[in-house]
Amino acid sequence: MTIKFVVAGTGWAAVEYLKAINKQDDSEVYGIVTQDTNRAKSLLEQLGIEARIFTDYEEAVKDASADAVVLCSTPDVRPEQAILAAQYGKHMVIEKPMAMDRVSLEKMAKAIQNNPVHTVVSFVLRWNPSFETTKALIENDALGRIYMAQIDYWHFVGPQYGQHRWSSKKRLGGSSMLSAGCHAVDAVRYFAGEISEVSAYSCATWKNSEYEFDPNAIAIFQLKNGGLGKVSSSLECKTPYKFNIHLLGEKGAIMDNKLYSHILPGQTDYAVIPTILPDSGDVSHHPFSMEIDEFVQAILYDKAIRCDFFDGYKTMEACIAIDESIASGRGVVIS
Repeated sequence: MTIKFVVAGTGWAAVEYLKAINKQDDSEVYGIVTQDTNRAKSLLEQLGIEARIFTDYEEAVKDASADAVVLCSTPDVRPEQAILAAQYGKHMVIEKPMAMDRVSLEKMAKAIQNNPVHTVVSFVLRWNPSFETTKALIENDALGRIYMAQIDYWHFVGPQYGQHRWSSKKRLGGSSMLSAGCHAVDAVRYFAGEISEVSAYSCATWKNSEYEFDPNAIAIFQLKNGGLGKVSSSLECKTPYKFNIHLLGEKGAIMDNKLYSHILPGQTDYAVIPTILPDSGDVSHHPFSMEIDEFVQAILYDKAIRCDFFDGYKTMEACIAIDESIASGRGVVIS
């Protein structure tokens, strides 16, 4: 069986998904949803893909030949699109932010609960080779209980990126954490466990910023395992893209791709693990192909996937709590 995908959107992420889907033996691009039909035709020609072009999203998800949708549209319409996809029984790949507020997130959850379909949320770094190495070490007790997790998302998302024209706006970008820092929040959850309480702060970078919200934010977490977490997100920074991962556990520690652990009793310093880091610059640091391959296998063989909607929901809930803490000046408890 071949899983037929419809991709909503024609931006950078959509193009990466088109490539990833076209690359797999058991998936194919069935269609693209966009108002810009000329761009869609050009993209399909460049990629050597034959597919339908839809200008109406509902028409695409009603199509009985389509099995799954990839939601790369702007986040203001993503919840409505996810709800429709669930109602029509379409499996879905959901880009982040999944939603801009709690109400929309809960509506999506209800639709997916009522219409069970396979989902994956594109916290794509979970498929990054360095992430996979770190996760394996944690699961093999190389660190023990992680009592402190500090993760940074530092990336100058300026006019050089097409998304900047909309992600810098309050209505569509939302906040530093919703827009991009959510990857760091998700990494804390993935490595150290669930978050129970949040306190956060934000600030501007410079006076002539094009961002309609503070592009810099720091959040401190109380973890459910009794430990602490911290994330920082900066979308206007004079540094190359950096995704710093520092984990302190009862039996060892990790600094990016460096390990110090009880499993290596002769160590005198950190051991360097050759791998591809999130900020390596290599194309595989955003492994869309691995994500799509795992998603297709989940659909075909009813397997679990490493980040479904309800897992991603918890990350988005934490990001929304961060923004609520910034706005109120108080800590926010996460149920």
